[in-house]
Amino acid sequence: MLFNGYPFLVFYAIVFAIYVLLARRTRAQNLLLLVASYVFYGAWDFRFLGLIALSTTVDYFAALAIERSASERLRAVWMGISMVANLGVLGVFKYLGFAAESFCDLAAVFQLTVSLPVAEIILPVGISFYTFQTLGYTLDVYRGRTKACSDPLAFAVYVSFFPQLVAGPIERANHFLPQIRQARTIRRVDLAIGTQFVLLGYFSKVVIADSMAPLVDQFYAAPERYGGSIAWLANLGFATQIYGDFAGYTLIARGISRWMGFRLISNFKQPYLADSPRDFWRRWHRSLSTWLRRNLYFELGGNRLGIARTCLNLMLTMLLGGLWHGASWNFVAWGGYQGLLLVIEHWLPDHRGGNQRPSLPRRLFYKSGTFLLMLVGWTLFRCSSLSEIGTVLQQMFFGNFYDSRALAFAWPILTAFTVMQLLDCWREKARSELILLRAPAMVRIAIYTFFVLSIMSVGFRRITFIYFQF
Repeated sequence: MLFNGYPFLVFYAIVFAIYVLLARRTRAQNLLLLVASYVFYGAWDFRFLGLIALSTTVDYFAALAIERSASERLRAVWMGISMVANLGVLGVFKYLGFAAESFCDLAAVFQLTVSLPVAEIILPVGISFYTFQTLGYTLDVYRGRTKACSDPLAFAVYVSFFPQLVAGPIERANHFLPQIRQARTIRRVDLAIGTQFVLLGYFSKVVIADSMAPLVDQFYAAPERYGGSIAWLANLGFATQIYGDFAGYTLIARGISRWMGFRLISNFKQPYLADSPRDFWRRWHRSLSTWLRRNLYFELGGNRLGIARTCLNLMLTMLLGGLWHGASWNFVAWGGYQGLLLVIEHWLPDHRGGNQRPSLPRRLFYKSGTFLLMLVGWTLFRCSSLSEIGTVLQQMFFGNFYDSRALAFAWPILTAFTVMQLLDCWREKARSELILLRAPAMVRIAIYTFFVLSIMSVGFRRITFIYFQF
């Protein structure tokens, strides 16, 4: 079920109605959420419910064993079991075919013919999200950052909670598990905040992101047929699309969760207003950035082992972050590009000037430069192969810039990007996500009406969320 589909709206309405009827009965509500989550995920392909059940079972018992074991060796064994189970499932379903294909290609370079019989494996939707979430839980228990959950029902809900199951945010156990175990009340303020999140989320996805998809797809179907101006516009369109798509999903997930009394973490913080690559990764997909920083970068030594080792750690972390997004060399290239930006920034002096606020022209220069770097990076992300990356970059930097068809691309893309950035500038200025709730009542009603009418006029076009493939 897609959020941007009528079946989900009916599904959620039924679940929410029953949830309200079970008020003050926390365990009954949790049982409802578990059943609803499995129905939601099973609607994609019921065969993959076993993978969620496997991760849930292994990590539930592994965490308890880690906490109760007096022997460090035994604790490490149970942690290893959790890692093998989670990363093994992820490796088989997501990376086995890619590894086999890459090995055959490498053999061909040396004029060797190798054929590996690997079956076509269907990638379970959202597998990277829930495996990282449950693996992060056992890692936190192993390091003493959180207590093991002794309630199997609560833990099963933590792993499979349907609003954030297939595209995050990746929740930490010490933030989300207490919310599952405690009694929840639906308050008027939660309904108001949830409504803002849901309407803004659907507007970002249905009106902004989905309107960009046909233009971006048109260019990437044959990039060699277009001039440099359209290449840049198409990549701006994709930057708008992926942000509206992913941030829109997160807002909808946070909104429908808030209606039920849950508070999911914020996954985005105006990323295209960042003034450096490091600042961008503090704002974009923050739950994944936090996961990688805590469970990989710091474990590799972080910045404690000298500048050379720090740069290596940054590069390895971002390469893994790129590979997390997909089993393809374009994602490896994208991760390497992001790692290189972070390494270069680490070598350069801090441009923020300590406690002194930089001048407005200087801030605009760094924000614009960072956005252009990220825009080039999205080219690597959107392309499906290294050869396509070469074609698109050739058109962007060395091709004939003029293209008479550019106007047809320019006005919808620039309009959508401007609307998105105006909303982000408003949030950045207010230093709050709840900009609409803080606006005067008539302004809020007018904006909500505009959102609803825009969504209704566009309609649900059944365009899937980009991050569902990860």
